[in-house]
Amino acid sequence: MSHKAGFINIIGNPNVGKSTLMNAFVGERLSIITSKAQTTRHRIFGIVNGDDFQMVFSDTPGIIKPAYELQTSMMDFVKSAFEDADILIYMVEIGERELKDEAFFKKITNAKVPVLLLLNKIDKSNQEHLEEQVALWKEKVPNAEIYPLSALNDFNVDTVFNRILELLPVSPPYFSKDALTDKPERFFVNEIIREKILLNYQKEIPYSVEIETEEFIESDDIIHIKAIVMVERDSQKGIIIGHKGSALKKVGMESRAEMEKFFGKQVHIELFVKVNKDWRNNQFQLRRFGYNNK
Repeated sequence: MSHKAGFINIIGNPNVGKSTLMNAFVGERLSIITSKAQTTRHRIFGIVNGDDFQMVFSDTPGIIKPAYELQTSMMDFVKSAFEDADILIYMVEIGERELKDEAFFKKITNAKVPVLLLLNKIDKSNQEHLEEQVALWKEKVPNAEIYPLSALNDFNVDTVFNRILELLPVSPPYFSKDALTDKPERFFVNEIIREKILLNYQKEIPYSVEIETEEFIESDDIIHIKAIVMVERDSQKGIIIGHKGSALKKVGMESRAEMEKFFGKQVHIELFVKVNKDWRNNQFQLRRFGYNNK
């Protein structure tokens, strides 16, 4: 039997459930999932391998109008998602009316590859509303196959997975068959710490933060990690650390617990906070953190 392989790229507005869907397919928490918008900043590949297939999933940042350099770079990742897709998944949630960017919307309706429009979070709807939404999206994106689902509750996820398998082109695998993702371990350390910061701090703090893992030393039974939390201003450094270091300690404890589940072994983590002034508008710093491939 011939081997099938392809890139399945997931796009949609912020917070519609793209990361939840990819994690449901891949079976690991590869992408940050929290209720705050704009949590996925990179394209992440999750890879699902079977005996005769390989699905390479790309999870893109939600589509937003760029307000600063970092967001422009995030949008470049989304644009590239159109370029290498074998299958495009356009994800919307119940109640949503359109994509926030007209140009992207045209790319979807004019796509030359199969488009699966997934109507997510249907657990928050009723039958009548669902039928009305399906009709609306059939009219807006006539080239798409429409699938109602709940990524969080795993409802209809298998149906979509099987349809993707049918649509995959015949091809040898793109990555080694034991690969789960194309990102290094440090990337996931950074993402886990950033997720805990998103959950524990308010207002602009989470979006002014970047994480850099300085040390990742793995032995048979323990991983030693030293990570730097970068902020833009001195005032933010104080907020991140908290009274007598309590806030940073909480982030460290929660991150360690999550990492031990992810890596399947004991983790020792040290966190430090540094001020890196105005990093979000600095091209050199953005390149250093992996946002700009220019």
